[in-house]
Amino acid sequence: MRLRNIPGADEVIEKSEYVIQDPASHKGRWKALFGNDNPIRMEIGMGKGKFLTTLAEQNPDVNYIGVEMYTSVLLRAVQKLEQQDRKQENIVFLRMDARDLEEAFAEGEIDRIYLNFSDPWPKDRHAKRRLPSEQFLGRYRRYLKQDGRIEFKTDNRALFDFAVEEAGKTGWIFEVLTYDLHHDEKLMQGNVMTEYEEKFSSIGNPIHKYIIYREEVPQEITVKS
Repeated sequence: MRLRNIPGADEVIEKSEYVIQDPASHKGRWKALFGNDNPIRMEIGMGKGKFLTTLAEQNPDVNYIGVEMYTSVLLRAVQKLEQQDRKQENIVFLRMDARDLEEAFAEGEIDRIYLNFSDPWPKDRHAKRRLPSEQFLGRYRRYLKQDGRIEFKTDNRALFDFAVEEAGKTGWIFEVLTYDLHHDEKLMQGNVMTEYEEKFSSIGNPIHKYIIYREEVPQEITVKS
């Protein structure tokens, strides 16, 4: 959901060392920006950043990129990091539309993509705008590593059913598929919750999740209903 306009937000984001102002100039060279060869993982539609900043703190040997198109939302994530005593070196943010990410990333640059509680765009005519749609999966395929993963979480059953169908018909393979994440002890190990996940699970909404990949590899597939 888009928040109200916040005076001064644009200026804060333009000056922040955490926000990359010209993403396209780093296409094919993101590891150089981070200064290492660690894997790069991306959250698209990161909201206020709780999920991604927590992962960055827990995993200093992984680089993280957060993508958010709304300035008023991205501002919250920027403020949180800038209040820390030291710079978090393994995370940056992009203020851009997910439809334009191909302009900023070369083939195979991203190790993993996270989609968390994405806008459901409930009207049928807006289906192609949904982040787990066939259209977006096609885009992700271009800059996700050959053996990379996409992780998607939501409490919206209609959106999740749509996402499962879209992934299945476009050749993605399910490594994990659950309709009740929080009642699966194994899958909950290491689970980092978003703000929405905390909110919706606290009122009893089941959380749905899948992990998909595009090339068959010898993995144990977990399916829960």
